[in-house]
Formats: sequence, structure tokens, C-alpha cells
Amino acid sequence: MLAAENLALVRGHRPVLTDVSARLEPGMITAIVGPNGAGKSSLLLALAGLLPAKGGAVTLDGRALANLGLNERARQIGYLPQTPDIAWDVAAEKLIALGRLPHGDDGHDAIAAAITALALEPLRARPVSQLSGGERARVLLARVLAGEPAWILADEPLAALDLAHQLNLIAHFRACARGGQGVVLVLHDLALAMNHASRVLVLHEGALVADGPPEIALAPAVIEKVWGVAIQWLGEPGRKALSPV
Repeated sequence: MLAAENLALVRGHRPVLTDVSARLEPGMITAIVGPNGAGKSSLLLALAGLLPAKGGAVTLDGRALANLGLNERARQIGYLPQTPDIAWDVAAEKLIALGRLPHGDDGHDAIAAAITALALEPLRARPVSQLSGGERARVLLARVLAGEPAWILADEPLAALDLAHQLNLIAHFRACARGGQGVVLVLHDLALAMNHASRVLVLHEGALVADGPPEIALAPAVIEKVWGVAIQWLGEPGRKALSPV
């Protein structure tokens, strides 16, 4: 279990989260949603152990995340930022292989599985400087997957992808969850959260204002309160779309 307990965060001198508590279970996709500036990325950073808490704590299976060694934390939690930096212009496969560093092995099978999962075989020898934005996003996610973490934390992982690759990646996240991994995604697209998440956390002005199954956490009344927009959900479960009232 990955848990935030009464978590408070400050970035610079600005409070970004206040008294947020949530216990995330493996084996499911949890979506974190909210308006711009709600604290979504900050919460994900804290859950990854990359942003120290001003108050409260983040724990992994009952242990304080701050007390885990860097390699152990990296083996347990794979984090993909919204705008990752790439320091070296290496071949895509070499960049993906960096996901094995915390394990200290070559992890050939894990690297091959990540390449296959994200349909990267044609790009494996291509320098990352020659990749499109969407291709680079898939390679960076493959680096996370190659590490075989117990938890996958990704900030807007679908934003740079076309529809076909979005659907492929969502299917892979579902497979990861079915296999017992915890998947936590920051999403702006509420329809994606409604249709593909098992649980949704809604943040607003640094506070957790809704937490539950998507049909409850993303009920029209919640969306109107948080986003200030009157909507209705149309369609069948798993295929719902937002429509203004």
C-alpha cells in the first residue's frame, strides 16, 4: 500500500497541499484529477518520494518512504514526470535500459517486454533526438516499465500520444494493474479517468475534495463545484463522454 497521511506540501513559500490523506491499493488504476494548480503533480512527486513533506508523511507498506534507500525506492516506485529531461542523445533502447540501474543487472527480458508493450521495435536503434514528442514519451515510459516497479506513477502520460497509442497504453496500464502493480496517473481528461480508472482522487486548491469510484468522485455535482461547469455524462460505462448541460 502507498499512503499519504495528513500530507502537507510547500513549494517555494506557497502551500500546495493541505492535510491530504489517501491509501492507494495495488492492483488498480488510480487517477488524480483537478483544475490547473490544484496540486496534482505535487502529490505525485510526494508519493514518489521526490518532494519532502512539510507535514504528515508518505508510507510504502507501512514504512516511511523518506527512510528507504534510493535504490530500494527506485525498485519499488517508477516515476514519469510530465516534462522529463534527457541528458544524453543515446539510442532509444539504451535509454530504456537505464530503467534497470536500480537492480544492477541487464534485465534483457524486462527491457524487451517494455519495448514490445509500447510498440517501440522500429525505434530501438534511433537516437532520442530524432524522435517525435509522442515517440519520446513512449520511450521514457518504457524506461519506467523496464524497471518492473511495484508502483507506476505517471504525470499526464497520455498527453503527447495519438489516439491509437493512448488506447494501447491504457490497455497496458490495465494489464499492469491486473498483474498486481499499482498504477497512479495524473490526468486532465476527465473522460479518461471516468472510463479507465478504478478510483479517482479529486484535488481542488490543495485539498482532497472527492475520493472514490469514478462515478462517485466525478459525479456532475462534484465537477460543477470544482470546475464550475454544469455537465452530464452520456453513454455506457467504459464509454462515457462529457456533455454540457
